[in-house]
Amino acid sequence: MGELVFVGLGLCSERDITLRGVEEARTADNVFAEFYTSLMPNLALSELERLVGKKITVLSRKDLEEDSGERILAAARRGKAVFMVPGDPLIATTHVELRVRAVKAGIKTRIVHNASIISAVAGACGLQNYKFGRSVSIPFPNGGIFYEAPYDTIKTNKQLGFHTLCFLDIHAEEKRYMTIREAVEILFALERKRREKIVTADTVAVGIARAGCVDTVAKADFINALAQFDFGNPPHCLVFPGKLHFMEAEALITLCSAPEKVKELVQK
Repeated sequence: MGELVFVGLGLCSERDITLRGVEEARTADNVFAEFYTSLMPNLALSELERLVGKKITVLSRKDLEEDSGERILAAARRGKAVFMVPGDPLIATTHVELRVRAVKAGIKTRIVHNASIISAVAGACGLQNYKFGRSVSIPFPNGGIFYEAPYDTIKTNKQLGFHTLCFLDIHAEEKRYMTIREAVEILFALERKRREKIVTADTVAVGIARAGCVDTVAKADFINALAQFDFGNPPHCLVFPGKLHFMEAEALITLCSAPEKVKELVQK
């Protein structure tokens, strides 16, 4: 049996791949990649191929979810296969499932970790990573139906004093990436339905765009003001702070131009 190496690409461009990731790809028989779980805004596939000296086969969501990654597993049975993934390679549950299938099939697996949006967001806005609760995705409405999981997750985390990281929906095949403004509109629609005062006009949140890039934007404000702020190109994400350490409040004010109201969130 051969082996399957999961290689994280980082957050912004082909230059974020680690030296070890480059070495693994250069010695592979087959190199695969997917770009539907996250957007790397400055990635140039041709430059990544030049960097690793290999042709890269880009896989779709169907290849990995409906076909269970069989193309990768078939290549790994024959020799060494490398699977490149934006961010850290095993954040998405789809990729964990692929690794489990490989191990059960007797294929050796290894991981080359890289920067993750989860750690990058905390660093960008100054919130302490261990105080984040469950993360949640805000999906586009389906036929006018708004999924309520984001509202419930923000509510639960707030009750526990935890911060909430909201991933914004991506339809890579359609080149459609949710913006902070669209996410706020969805959350306001859910608030109008639920009326539990979880996401209101005076709720403070943090919008982050292009985490890990040189032009990262991190802005904290009342959520209705964030909806009007120009964050530029995607990817975007939202953070709802819970109870704050005084240093977290200071970081939000200093690093993200947060309103003084965030001091009211400091843990008593």
